[in-house]
Amino acid sequence: MNVSLGGVLALSLMAPPALAGQTVDYSVGGETYQGYHAPAHGQSKGSVVIIHDWDGLTDYEVRRADLLAEMGYDAFAADLYGKGNRPTDTQAKKAAVARLYDDREAMRARTLAALQQARKLGAANTVVMGYCFGGPVITELARSGQASDVKGFATFHGAFTSPQATGYSEATPPLLIAHGGADSAFSLGKLATLTQTLEDAGATYEVQVYSSAPHGFTVFDSDGYQERADRLSWQAFGEFLERRLAHPDS
Repeated sequence: MNVSLGGVLALSLMAPPALAGQTVDYSVGGETYQGYHAPAHGQSKGSVVIIHDWDGLTDYEVRRADLLAEMGYDAFAADLYGKGNRPTDTQAKKAAVARLYDDREAMRARTLAALQQARKLGAANTVVMGYCFGGPVITELARSGQASDVKGFATFHGAFTSPQATGYSEATPPLLIAHGGADSAFSLGKLATLTQTLEDAGATYEVQVYSSAPHGFTVFDSDGYQERADRLSWQAFGEFLERRLAHPDS
């Protein structure tokens, strides 16, 4: 069953639905990781890989995966920390992201492994999206050129940290960047720096900035949640998926 973007967003504002998928264990470098797979309802339009925030794969990413399945996409919420590693306090979260910021090779390897696992479970044509910490994971993969067959990348209220700005080119898959105008964690100035880098490289990108939206504006039931920005950014993402996966030749 496919539902409209408006219908899907309405679902997101209600109590979380029953799980549409299941957890999936997979291996990266001999270590076990645990993702979540929600198969498309009806005929699949393509696959979406979700990269989590700094607290690891939680119910939030599971809920987004279920919503994407409702829209007709195979969804796989990745695990970049390892099975059972879900930090809960601020210092543990900072330490978890710092380890991957400091080891970009490991960051890319874990993301590519999740992408491979997603394709084993669903459609080959794939878009990779990320939230907050997932933002720099997305841009790291995009600029690396190691996932040139991905159909697109999307980031929501993401960070823009990168050790270098090289690697983007005209061949980089298109990027959708959704950001809050009132995001005090990652400023519009840093966003402007990234877009200038993409522009100079000839990369294809689209930026959506939502007025008065703070950091984390899509995170349900949080202090930063803003329904308007969530609705508009989810609609923009749905349209991006339609262009990149469902109707790539349109």
